[in-house]
Amino acid sequence: MTREYLDLQPLKRAQGRVVLPGSKSISNRVLLLAALAEGETRVRGLLDSDDTRVMLAALETLGVGLSRQDDGDVVVRGGARFPVRQAELFLGNAGTAFRPLTAALALMGGDYTLSGVPRMHERPIGDLAEALREMGAVIDYLGTPGYPPLRIGMGTISTAGSVRVPGAVSSQFLTALLLAAPLATRASGQPLRIKVEGDLISKPYIRITLNLMARFGVQVEQHEWDEFVVPADALYRSPGHVQVEGDASSASYFLALGAIGGGPVRVEGAGADSIQGDILFARTLEEMGAAVTWGPDWIETSGTQVAAGGRLRAFDADFNLIPDAAMTAAALALYADGPCRLRNIGSWRVKETDRIHAMHVELSKLGAQVRSGEDWLEVTSPAVQDWRAAEIGTWDDHRMAMCFSLAAFGPVPVRILDPDCVSKTFPTYFEVFSTLVQA
Repeated sequence: MTREYLDLQPLKRAQGRVVLPGSKSISNRVLLLAALAEGETRVRGLLDSDDTRVMLAALETLGVGLSRQDDGDVVVRGGARFPVRQAELFLGNAGTAFRPLTAALALMGGDYTLSGVPRMHERPIGDLAEALREMGAVIDYLGTPGYPPLRIGMGTISTAGSVRVPGAVSSQFLTALLLAAPLATRASGQPLRIKVEGDLISKPYIRITLNLMARFGVQVEQHEWDEFVVPADALYRSPGHVQVEGDASSASYFLALGAIGGGPVRVEGAGADSIQGDILFARTLEEMGAAVTWGPDWIETSGTQVAAGGRLRAFDADFNLIPDAAMTAAALALYADGPCRLRNIGSWRVKETDRIHAMHVELSKLGAQVRSGEDWLEVTSPAVQDWRAAEIGTWDDHRMAMCFSLAAFGPVPVRILDPDCVSKTFPTYFEVFSTLVQA
């Protein structure tokens, strides 16, 4: 049963240990790569959430052999092309499924319809679709041009010359082209040059993509962040098994708990050896005054107890590289000793909701002074007497719910509406959260 709300009483301390769920970004990339690779891949530590279930269901619909093991592993039996050439796929609000599957199906060709929830139909995909059309793919918009839903047909694909994709809206467009490119280069016998127009945002997510492609046998030639070349002989081969790292974006909430609840709080499953950019959020916490200790696959934080009057250091920082974890920083601004400014976060506008607008609205409810623009947000913490008890809307966005759990360290009760929206990436978040905190 879905809860309408969750009430959190003021909290004073946090400490303990968390084993992170698998990374969403890695999980869905690995599932697609395994489905396109020669051989059988055993995936360990796969995230169990709405977004990965969407990808698994889509791959099964497309005829990919999948089996779930008693120990939680998933075995994927791949091949260069999907057996089912005609299908209707509903992909919810999972951008990590919708964008890469669009590219893979467009380069294979067939008769496919891709749709999602209403918000997915408001999230742009035109830059990716136009790049694929440039290669000869057949893609039709079934609603507003530039947005899902889509119909994909049988095109004549060419990798001659180069294909261009803008980099300023979403790094998922480039990721989708890179992941699908071997389907085209192998068939044409020519390499594919992908040129990025403008500044590329969220570069660490492209590093994840390139790292995982290499694990499946495809080395991409990279020229700074402007051009990527997928070789003509690119062919995915299963590495046999893949261990999915713990989710570094989810780690940010627990690392933040250590910083504002005294700690220590240790997260296990991602650390200094992580391939995920969001692990750098721990550096942000250090700059805000927290003590951070690193291990190869764990991180531990300790800090002030804000419930006893402690304060974090204010910041003015560019969060382009870690946009998801940046939301946690925005919530921590409630406990800073001055105005906190988050810059270069324009990608928030096209996420599960318009996150700049949503954060502005909900932080203001608590008594914070908030200003925002097209790609920035500024938050000034409320004085103790200015905090207001609030019902926090989560906007059908899992990260809104998780971020605002941190608001419970203020002096007033907080009600989180629709807390179960966290099922998108972390279904048990609030249960885990409750084991770490003391009222």
